[in-house]
Amino acid sequence: MIETKGLRKSYPSGKRGRTVVDAVRGIDLDVRAREIFGFLGPNGAGKTTTLRMLATLIRPDGGEARIAGADLLADPAGVRRRIGYVAQGGGTTDAVTAREELVLQARMYGTGKAEALRQAEDALKAFDLTEFADRPCRTYSGGQRRRVDIALGVIHTPQVLFLDEPTVGLDPVGRSQVWAEIQRLRTEGMTVVVTTHYLEEADALCDRVAIVDHGQVVAEGTPEALKREISGDVVLLGIAAGENEPAADALRDQPWLLRLEQQGEDGLRVYVHDGAAAIPQLLRILDGARIVPRTVQLQRPSLDDVFLARTGRSIEQS
Repeated sequence: MIETKGLRKSYPSGKRGRTVVDAVRGIDLDVRAREIFGFLGPNGAGKTTTLRMLATLIRPDGGEARIAGADLLADPAGVRRRIGYVAQGGGTTDAVTAREELVLQARMYGTGKAEALRQAEDALKAFDLTEFADRPCRTYSGGQRRRVDIALGVIHTPQVLFLDEPTVGLDPVGRSQVWAEIQRLRTEGMTVVVTTHYLEEADALCDRVAIVDHGQVVAEGTPEALKREISGDVVLLGIAAGENEPAADALRDQPWLLRLEQQGEDGLRVYVHDGAAAIPQLLRILDGARIVPRTVQLQRPSLDDVFLARTGRSIEQS
């Protein structure tokens, strides 16, 4: 459904634009039909710039892309007919109702008034917005308003929907509602591309993810396959300030140790074959070095561990 090769975008920066910042540095993608595909990465990684290029909002400096059969550079109007786009900031107006917003959006795609009213009514029902459809958008909760944004993005039934950070600023209830709508759209046949910096969102929602850093894809695959690359378990140790190095020295060269990462000045991330078996040995070794951890936490590898393994740092700390 989406194929890109070497997609690039740079911006001038600094005084008089003499410095060039490479926002996207050659991204290759292959997004399949009827899947939820995620761009996961820290702020500034190039996710939004990539999405805006694919949505024809900015022109790439290099590379090529096809979206639902339309060439991004040769046929941008054809691309626009095939896609929906929901920006991070949303598109609703405080004083306007959801029904009015949806009718206007349908009319902008060339739909007649009667048909636009019907499409708006269908969208209100599909997104569970009917109860407050005729109230001004300023009275909606964050989750309700975001559902209106997504409804606006799909009123013309696109083949591909681009969502830029769809749940930023929402409470857990609002986030779960937006997740449910995205999954429903995929079930109904739509291809959805989502940017996010929320690890749990990418893990729970996306069929496949591309982890992006400094404008490049550093890993791509299903969340489970990516996490399987990080073998074993992870033990997180909270260590008193100043004891990180002594603790790391005491634990190195153990046969059950796969890798050791310092986490700030007061923590260690210890990768082991079997966390349950390793923790008693780990605590004995630290006790012998007269180091008492403040906290000990066992967890499965996460997408943040994948990012850490590929880049040397955590998404959450970027």
